[in-house]
Amino acid sequence: KAIVRQQDKTYEAIVDLNKAEVREWTLLEGIQPMWSDAEYWAMGDAILEHPQVLAALKRRGYNDLNFINPIALPLGNFGKEDEQGRRIGRVIFIENRGERTGWHREIAGLVVVVNLNSEEILEVHDEEVVPPPDYSMDYDPANIGPAREVPSPFFIQQPGGPGFQVDGHVIEWQKWRFHVKPDVRVGMIISSVTYQDGEDTRSVMYRGSLSEIFVPYMDPAIGWYDKNYIDAGEYSVDGLTKPLMANVDCPPHTYYMDAIFADSEGHPQQHNRMIGIFEREPGDPSWRHFKGPEEGGPVGRVKRDLVVRCAAVLSNYDYIFDWIFKQDGSIVVKVGATGMVAVKQVAEKDAQESINGDPDAYGRLIDERVVGVNHDHYFNFRLDLDVDGTENSLSVDKLRIQRLPEDHPRKSVWTVQSHIAQTESQAMMNINLEKPALWRFTSSKRENKVGHPTSYRIKPGMSGAALFSEDDYPRLRAGFIDHHLWVTPYHPDELYAAGDFPTLSTPGMGLPAWTKADRPITDTDIVAWYTVGMHHVVRSEDWPVMPVAWHSFEIRPFDFFDKNPALDLPK
Repeated sequence: KAIVRQQDKTYEAIVDLNKAEVREWTLLEGIQPMWSDAEYWAMGDAILEHPQVLAALKRRGYNDLNFINPIALPLGNFGKEDEQGRRIGRVIFIENRGERTGWHREIAGLVVVVNLNSEEILEVHDEEVVPPPDYSMDYDPANIGPAREVPSPFFIQQPGGPGFQVDGHVIEWQKWRFHVKPDVRVGMIISSVTYQDGEDTRSVMYRGSLSEIFVPYMDPAIGWYDKNYIDAGEYSVDGLTKPLMANVDCPPHTYYMDAIFADSEGHPQQHNRMIGIFEREPGDPSWRHFKGPEEGGPVGRVKRDLVVRCAAVLSNYDYIFDWIFKQDGSIVVKVGATGMVAVKQVAEKDAQESINGDPDAYGRLIDERVVGVNHDHYFNFRLDLDVDGTENSLSVDKLRIQRLPEDHPRKSVWTVQSHIAQTESQAMMNINLEKPALWRFTSSKRENKVGHPTSYRIKPGMSGAALFSEDDYPRLRAGFIDHHLWVTPYHPDELYAAGDFPTLSTPGMGLPAWTKADRPITDTDIVAWYTVGMHHVVRSEDWPVMPVAWHSFEIRPFDFFDKNPALDLPK
């Protein structure tokens, strides 16, 4: 399947590669395809020749245009009638004189709005002039100084070779077996996940992957209010992920998978080291118990993990995605944010100057004349769990306080109240620390030895909730952030939480649209959609390049086994 853009129209083509012929050619109404690589730089010459732009740059002291790069990005959709159906781009200007990267040198107060279909310049916004920082913000050795001394070298070796087997894209590690492949839009897809339980090969998950990324900025100023990126659906036409750096992103004993992706023109391109797979021993016990000498002494086992990793690069931000398979039957999904925070140039050099002023209202001063703007990161994961088969249900186990009789020494305990969600609306869940609940995906066909339906639980980690007005357009376009968990019946065309085509999209696409039908979700093939949210208040330590900030969740067996499956680990 290919998506073809011709002027202001978008078509879906079904192509027979063996016969080199187009089988179907369908006009797609009311949508915009992904932003192509060429569109970032489109109209650059015309923009830099526009008299208002030239005057605005001159007013800021920029007379040499060789170091000025206009970059066009999707404007989003804010309900303006005159923008509907048009290929609207917001053009920002980056000065890259003497810098390895220019994302931190966006020229303040200058934004141009264009229609890429008609190649028209629609608006020029020339706001207050802010002088740029007069120092380098790069993080090369010339700026950061000499490297620290490390007292003792540290080596990781696996002289016997990897402890997992690779057959094409099928990985077998201890009792786990799964398929992994690189994907141009979501980075990588883990599928056909099974666990070998004695003589029984048991299904856990049919398909799991990232579904969407949403990064909204929280500044109402021109050039910032519309920075609301639906990254996977808008910007991944040439690939969401980039090659892993050997011995930096992954240890020396890593096995790498390459990929061939079609670029925005349909040409195949080789991409090396797109996925890294490696074992690691984190230095933690899988389980332990301390016993005195009379009881046989302490006992425990060291755990080992299998990590499947890829790394996405989206303009200034880098993201690391890990699927970590554990010996106790659980899978941990982690996302790490690093790279460069988006910054705004201001006049202030000292935080004390802006305590009661505007610079700190929507961000924090992190360097002289540099504000890190408040923003969020939301990552939605599509998890097609098949717990002992395709017939599953969602059990919501609520932990509730039970008041005890007045004559009891205790006043209260908590109990578990379980119910099965019947339809999609009953499965829209949000994390609430004051009203905790477990979200378990139960088998309709199998029980463990004491009669519990086998299940896997989605165990949240730390996650932020949507901090928007309910009628705010960015929230409406990325409606999946309204709930941490959604559950839908399986549908092969429902893959992306914000819809297939979120570029310049109208509100309500994706999960909000599909779940309006309130379809039944009991004893059937169901799909979980889980969102990890990060609210990022930028600190000085995030500058000029950010240490990796990790967030995670766990897909954890719950009554799936009859006992601890890691009891058989060797000493």
